[in-house]
Amino acid sequence: MKTEITRMLGIQYPLFQGGMAWVADAKLAAAVSNAGGLGLIGASAAPGEVVEGMIREAKSLTDKPFGVNVMLMSPFADDVARICAEQGVKVVTTGAGNPGKYMEMWKNAGIKVIPVVASAALAKRMERAGADAVVAEGCESGGHIGELTTMTLVPQVVDAVSVPVIAAGGIADARGVAAAFALGAQAVQCGTIFVCAEESPAHENYKNLIVKAKDTETIVTGRNGGAPIRSLKTKLTRKLAKMEHEEISLEEFEKFAAGSLRKAVQDGNLEEGSFMAGQISGLVSRIAPAKVIADELMQTSEALLKNLVAERGITFE
Repeated sequence: MKTEITRMLGIQYPLFQGGMAWVADAKLAAAVSNAGGLGLIGASAAPGEVVEGMIREAKSLTDKPFGVNVMLMSPFADDVARICAEQGVKVVTTGAGNPGKYMEMWKNAGIKVIPVVASAALAKRMERAGADAVVAEGCESGGHIGELTTMTLVPQVVDAVSVPVIAAGGIADARGVAAAFALGAQAVQCGTIFVCAEESPAHENYKNLIVKAKDTETIVTGRNGGAPIRSLKTKLTRKLAKMEHEEISLEEFEKFAAGSLRKAVQDGNLEEGSFMAGQISGLVSRIAPAKVIADELMQTSEALLKNLVAERGITFE
């Protein structure tokens, strides 16, 4: 499948790997890029020198395009933004803020800038700021989420902007990809399925929780503080959900949750870890190499799109 996004970025598949904090490291990003998609390094709140080290490592592992997801609220965002330009990163995706202050620097460095958005209004602002495309991420996704579902968000963003739209949230198989294209997307972004890639640094406990998950096994916490997060149901997330209904300060809530994602990814701590994952966890049935995940997803999607009407027994009279 060739789309405006594959032509813009020089990639084989219209497939992005999500820039997940603590999970999207150089090895995973390079593996996805080598598989034909666009791998992303998740800068999260890491210092500039750490991100630079990951960029250099990814360059040693792939000669294909890859990108960096820059969290604009990070205290190190200025350094990370500069390093992306200096290192010649091909693509930057952004979240948690407006990338306008970095746009000229990135554009002068030849970087394609693709913000993640959760509303049509934000997509319009990003286009005005100079974005080359946007990722419209629905609330089915893991981690920090907005309010709109992918099914409702993507077509409204497609109608609101003239730049290409990448659909994200709730996509893990050919049916999800086909639906995203039907909604007007030019590519898809997947996160949860790549947590379960063999190259992912996520602890085996993390991967196994996703593989064993059923359709109802995610929960959203943090709504009261204005920063909702979707994770798998665990002892920690059930406690956090309970705390939100108690008279507890935001500071106490955040202190209780602090470091929980690192504990999940690095330690596999089933008691204190926050295992962020999307609602499609119930569709993820195995741990596999990134290339196998990407090839199966894209090739089955292509076949489905070509034969959709015939396979579904649809006729027109």
